[in-house]
Amino acid sequence: MDERLQKQLDFILEIDKEKNIFRQTHLSGHGRRENDAEHAWHMAIMAYLLREYANEPVEIGRVMLMCLIHDIVEIEAGDTYAYDEAGLKTQKAREDAAKEKIYSLLPEDQRGELIALFDEFEANETPEARYAHAMDNLQPLLLNDSNGGGDWTGHQVTAEQVYRRQSKTALGSRTLFEVSDAIIRKNIREGRIRPYSEEQKF
Repeated sequence: MDERLQKQLDFILEIDKEKNIFRQTHLSGHGRRENDAEHAWHMAIMAYLLREYANEPVEIGRVMLMCLIHDIVEIEAGDTYAYDEAGLKTQKAREDAAKEKIYSLLPEDQRGELIALFDEFEANETPEARYAHAMDNLQPLLLNDSNGGGDWTGHQVTAEQVYRRQSKTALGSRTLFEVSDAIIRKNIREGRIRPYSEEQKF
């Protein structure tokens, strides 16, 4: 077999392992925990459907590919829960090492292309990256809300933590941040997300 094709097939088989990386977020309707591949697929479809709400024009194919590849590194690095303060401190180092190992399975040109796309997503400086981050934040928020906030209550997540994460949503889509804000406020009122203080009401 041609060496280039063999490398591509090796990479394709390697990323199948993403289906075995389970996140803290549960599927809608009180389902099981979702895996990274399901999260990425869901984000990519969302990005296409909601593209009219991006703050800036985006190259949607590039956004969708960012959504699909951004968590491949977790095959090696593991999933880092959004509100795990200790895990977040080591996340970049773990994911950078994983990035080099996994993408190096590809032919050099495709390795460079996907690493550049991953790095662009992480830097969150282009319209495409900012919009992709909005999807990455909105998708689990929608699932958590659909599950009666079980993931938030189970981890005793606070409003401050949720808003800190959702601040990136506004950079990609002010409209979708407004949707997120309404969902967060509702879940604070209903006791699923802990307020900033006991006196805070929405």
